[in-house]
Amino acid sequence: MVNIPKKEFVDRVEKLRALMDEQGMQACLIYGDEYRKENLRYIGNYWPLFERGAVMVPLTGEPFIIAAPEGEMFCREMSAWPDVRLLPEFNCVTVPDEIEYPLAQYTSLDEIRVGLESGEPLKKIGVAGIDAMPAPLMMKIEQSFAGVDIADAGDLLFKLRMSKSAHEVACLQEAARIADEGYKLMIRQVKPGMTELELASLAYGECTRQGAESIPFCLLTSGERVNTIIGRASRKVIEDGDLIMAAIAVQVEGYVATLNFPFVAGEISEEQKAFIDLLVEAEDIALSHIKAGARQSEVVRAVKAYFKDKNVTEYDLYPPMHGCGLAEAESPYPDEHAEALFEAGMTVNTDISLFGHPHGSNRIEESLLVTETGYESMSKLVRQLSGTWKERRIISVD
Repeated sequence: MVNIPKKEFVDRVEKLRALMDEQGMQACLIYGDEYRKENLRYIGNYWPLFERGAVMVPLTGEPFIIAAPEGEMFCREMSAWPDVRLLPEFNCVTVPDEIEYPLAQYTSLDEIRVGLESGEPLKKIGVAGIDAMPAPLMMKIEQSFAGVDIADAGDLLFKLRMSKSAHEVACLQEAARIADEGYKLMIRQVKPGMTELELASLAYGECTRQGAESIPFCLLTSGERVNTIIGRASRKVIEDGDLIMAAIAVQVEGYVATLNFPFVAGEISEEQKAFIDLLVEAEDIALSHIKAGARQSEVVRAVKAYFKDKNVTEYDLYPPMHGCGLAEAESPYPDEHAEALFEAGMTVNTDISLFGHPHGSNRIEESLLVTETGYESMSKLVRQLSGTWKERRIISVD
């Protein structure tokens, strides 16, 4: 079973402290909730359910988790750090009501400040997750830490998360393996007459059976409904010859791998084959530009140049690559002008897409590990589908 060992969380905290020290921060509060879990999961291994959460990292001393009463035991079960404190401001995120928890042993932000100032008065703290935090909570933090310089520390976490460890890569590889199995089942069992929801349920069920911690999404549209960048499965009945756009994201220990490859229910037309050719060829071009030391913008430029040569630029709506990890889409997300270079250990998704084309809309997406000499695909299925397509122009998982 893949996981992130405790030592790796300790190492992450030490790296964060080095960055904090450079910026004069004496503590860093890392916020997260059910929907924006990435930074909190990275440092604290906690993923709240219905509630808010945070991990406080002092410059010296052990970090501690801040949680809410309903999820306390769940938090203790997950957390990389044994010290868990409850805060009333972190209670259920979906209601404005004040909920009473008579047995809860609360702390307060004022008490937390006193504890952090046991050595010397605080001058500067960092807060990561300001963009995800509700304004009233941020105001409460500002009141409790009045007189202290509060700096946005989000960039520190993005910097730490950019390159992945062997354990992180293993989690992504397992997520990709599970996604492959769910996607295979959809390709094998798709048939005219079933609904999009019925088709998507096959992937959900199989991925859960295979051990997915969560399935952040299974985007699925068919026929005329593919003319959108993203879309949820509906009760629409799939018809013979419908092009299917399905993207499945699988989460394992917080890490999310995604795959998408076009397929057709029933008879595939020559026009659909020509459309899929464009995506397969464009992804090959993208892959040829991925390796440590190469400029990330070259992937974008090469794909856009290919689409321009094929007269399909008007259907090319966004960049063909983004990072992946604790979020399905994270940094880097380069455009044609990006100066950043690929580094070994980065994990990225190709996201080669055309939308609104006369013969359909779709994408090819797979999660990749950047290496010194190129890349390693985490999805054996996408490599298999691409290879079979180039050899025989068929979509087969056998």
